[in-house]
Amino acid sequence: MGAHASAIELFDSHTHLESHRFDPDRAEVIARARAAGVTRLLTCGADLETSGQGIALARAHAGIHAAAGIHAHEASSALVQGQEQPGAPILDDAAFRRLAALATLPEVVAIGEIGLDYHHDLSPRPAQRAVLARQLLLARELDLPVILHNRESDGDLRELVGASPDGLRGVLHCFLADATLAEWALARGLYIGVAGPITFRNIGDLPEVIRRVPLERLLIETDCPYLAPEPHRGRRNEPAYVRYVADKLAELRGISTEELARRTTENACRLFRIA
Repeated sequence: MGAHASAIELFDSHTHLESHRFDPDRAEVIARARAAGVTRLLTCGADLETSGQGIALARAHAGIHAAAGIHAHEASSALVQGQEQPGAPILDDAAFRRLAALATLPEVVAIGEIGLDYHHDLSPRPAQRAVLARQLLLARELDLPVILHNRESDGDLRELVGASPDGLRGVLHCFLADATLAEWALARGLYIGVAGPITFRNIGDLPEVIRRVPLERLLIETDCPYLAPEPHRGRRNEPAYVRYVADKLAELRGISTEELARRTTENACRLFRIA
């Protein structure tokens, strides 16, 4: 990644550092991130348990921030018991009270990771939609940005976000969609998160879509431990590898990696209101 990596200040805006895949060497992973110039990172919850684990990491390490949320995959966990099947889901108010309590802690800078996933369908789609809608309301009530997951669910995501209260802030993380969704997101005031797939050789039109996004609306991320960039594709991802994303994005934009790092760090600090 170059001898001068430490001279660059990077913000990995989406990690899952609490993942069990980091249990054997989490301290070393954090140290490697520091050495690569990752001065800030955001670790995102997928449910109440992992949200709490991310908050604990943020308390223990300077420069680590947390997001609390219930992922589309885990939407069924936020239903009243017995309501896991498709139909009219009944939300578990106690789960959302616990989420709200977590989200008001000082370590939490966003509601996330939340959204829709119609590829894996690990929770019924009605449950995904209901849980997302409730969390969008919570984010607006707490004046926190949202970190949005979207996979094969463009239409419903647009509908739900469009129906949310005015003033909702957030990012479409690990953006892999087309120019139409990018244009909608930008018009809605959302940021675009760029992850490891931007480095893949077989990624289609994504580089051209990202090239047209205003620089002031871009974030960089790893989504680790998933989606490692080239040349680590297929292996466990980690925050240090966000440098590869920055290098590729700088190449696409025709600017230096130093400038790209500075601008995307400023963007993340602005969105998450981090001084």
